[in-house]
Amino acid sequence: MTNPYAANQLIAQARILAAEYRRTMGRPLPGISNEIAEHDAVRLLQLDPKASQEGGWDAVDPKTGERIQIKSRTIFDESKGGERLGQLKLNQDWDAVVLVLMDENYEPYEIYQATRDEIEAFIDKTSSSRAKRGAMSVARFKIIGRLRWDRDNGLDPEVWDNQA
Repeated sequence: MTNPYAANQLIAQARILAAEYRRTMGRPLPGISNEIAEHDAVRLLQLDPKASQEGGWDAVDPKTGERIQIKSRTIFDESKGGERLGQLKLNQDWDAVVLVLMDENYEPYEIYQATRDEIEAFIDKTSSSRAKRGAMSVARFKIIGRLRWDRDNGLDPEVWDNQA
């Protein structure tokens, strides 16, 4: 007998609850988008989830060994712009950041990845105190990083290895 509360089923229910909560209450349900994004990033990018909550990263890329910090942003109105990432944990050990962009139904539509070196190079070039604290706009992250996955095309072709 399969577990009726398997992770995929729970996340599907969480998406519905989060979207309905926002429509009813007029504001997002705190903390839910990151839980959904972590699940989606692990599943869609074929990452290994971290077993504990310690440290500044959430998953490991089994192909590269990179420790990945997962961030999310739910975009309710693309015409507005100005969305920001949650603060990056610059004082902790991690190798790359994955940003999961979700629509108003908390469904992922794009996932970007930037390496720590790329992010630190941007921070070093800017005089913004906000950037130096690890804050960054979604638009800037998309420029710095690369698209790893999108709803229409799936994984970046670089990820596929059909020669194995």
